[in-house]
Amino acid sequence: MGHYYYLVPQLAHLVFGQTPPVSSQEFRAAAMPLLTEEDAALMDLLGLDPQPLKRNEEISGLTYTNRFPCSGSDFIDGWREWERVLRLNLAKFRSAKLKRETAVDPPGSPADAVAAAARAVQETSPLDGEKIIDKARWNAIEALQGTDYFDRNTVFAYLLKLIILERNALFHPETGFSEYKSLYTSILESATQGASPTGEPK
Repeated sequence: MGHYYYLVPQLAHLVFGQTPPVSSQEFRAAAMPLLTEEDAALMDLLGLDPQPLKRNEEISGLTYTNRFPCSGSDFIDGWREWERVLRLNLAKFRSAKLKRETAVDPPGSPADAVAAAARAVQETSPLDGEKIIDKARWNAIEALQGTDYFDRNTVFAYLLKLIILERNALFHPETGFSEYKSLYTSILESATQGASPTGEPK
């Protein structure tokens, strides 16, 4: 298990809701050469999906019903369990809202994961529900990270937070509108360039 006295001090402080200062892929590529072989391998387990697909693995064989095998990292194991419980409870509360039965009775712990699922499903706006989920994820990551600032958990937590910021940035209406205007302008310019002086397409 590594301590990263060179890497960690260089990391920009992250705040929930901000524009990510670097993409998760860029951070992963920059950090990997500085990690121990063990910690670099564990980076592949980090993501919002607690059970990421491996190469050539069939998606039909995946399930969140059972706990995942130990990874060798308490942080990763704690995160994957938190996200597993969140997803199972989201399915339960959404099914209940639709008056449907669920085959799985999800765990009631961690309590904050269950509470986040319940609050998100109660929201009338899907966007607000997603923001509740992402903020709860952020708080869970900080709780799991611990207090050893230079520990590998800081690096793991940083990557997860960047992934959340990237996801959250997709939900900003002003960003979507800005991209829409840019696309619309591009289409108009293309149409203008492809028209004859009479206004008829060439």
